[in-house]
Amino acid sequence: MTAAAQGGPSHSLRWGTLVGFLDDAKDKLTDAVNSQGDKIGDALDKAADLASDKTGGKFDAKLELGAEKAKDALDSLDGKNDDIS
Repeated sequence: MTAAAQGGPSHSLRWGTLVGFLDDAKDKLTDAVNSQGDKIGDALDKAADLASDKTGGKFDAKLELGAEKAKDALDSLDGKNDDIS
């Protein structure tokens, strides 16, 4: 069996690369939320409004809840809830 088949160095290298990529992506997203939080919040509200229009208001409560949860999740990336209103 090869080292890769046994979960050896090749697997560890790929996992480390993935973790590094995700850490970098989280840092960039956190920076974007910190600097553009209000615009991101507005965009989430507009997306919920558009979906509401397309569904005739049938799912308004769920759309509003989803938008609020998305805002809360993004806002808490830096451990503080201060960027998205």
